Amino acid sequence: MARKHRFFNTYLTATVSLSLVLLLIGMECVLGLSADNQFRQVKENVSMWIVLTDETNTEDSLRLTNLMNAAPFCREYTYISKEDALREHVEKLGEDPTEFLGYNPLLASFEMKLTAPYFHTDSVVAIDSIFSVFPFVHKVEYQKEMIGLLDNRGNRLSLILLAVALILLVVSVVVMVNTVRLHVYSKRFSINTMQLVGATPWIIKGPIVWKTVALGMIAALLALLMIAGILYGAHHQLGFWMIPLTWQNLTFTTAVVVIAAFLITFFSAVFAVNRYIRMKTSDLYYV
Repeated sequence: MARKHRFFNTYLTATVSLSLVLLLIGMECVLGLSADNQFRQVKENVSMWIVLTDETNTEDSLRLTNLMNAAPFCREYTYISKEDALREHVEKLGEDPTEFLGYNPLLASFEMKLTAPYFHTDSVVAIDSIFSVFPFVHKVEYQKEMIGLLDNRGNRLSLILLAVALILLVVSVVVMVNTVRLHVYSKRFSINTMQLVGATPWIIKGPIVWKTVALGMIAALLALLMIAGILYGAHHQLGFWMIPLTWQNLTFTTAVVVIAAFLITFFSAVFAVNRYIRMKTSDLYYV
């Protein structure tokens, strides 16, 4: 009775420990989605300007309009006429160049915002070359430094999140392997007896593996409940959701936690049981 109680406490501790690790993995997923959402909003609000020459006619403008309507990299665009450009210039700088030049020196342009998947240095350079081939395009302007900075920081954040996830996975696997190994240790002679009567490795491993996976699913449920509580609490305190509550985000976060729980418990149990399956009978007395 005392032994059963001890093993119950061991598995309870392991389940709680695993749920905390899964909580960290889930929150890392939430933070990653939140950061991705913030980066996406910033990226999709950075503009490229296709500046036109004074010789550009209506047909030329229509060609660019059709191109941007069909292009997957264009999220939205706005045509800015010479008069609109002059009005914006006067509003921002407080001076009218027509007063001392006698004419409007500003050029018409298209202000185009990119879709997030195309917001990186190589794609922007390629998009620049697409518009630059038109003879009526004077130049293409965009903020090269900002694009490079956001691109580099996004890649760096992805690497950091991946490194943290790997560390958490290693820690959780070690915890579960030790827990399952402690449980299997008491059954090492039963396992050996089953081998002697011809039981296959999976007949021996099956009950232990699936019991461990079931504990992993319980831990995943606990972790998801804690994540939901944290998100709701943060929304209550801050007034906004850390991630947009779309089906895609919720499904992705749930899938990450459940799949991580399954993989951790499944392989931990398999590794732990394999140690005793491969042992000789004489070695069982010395472990």
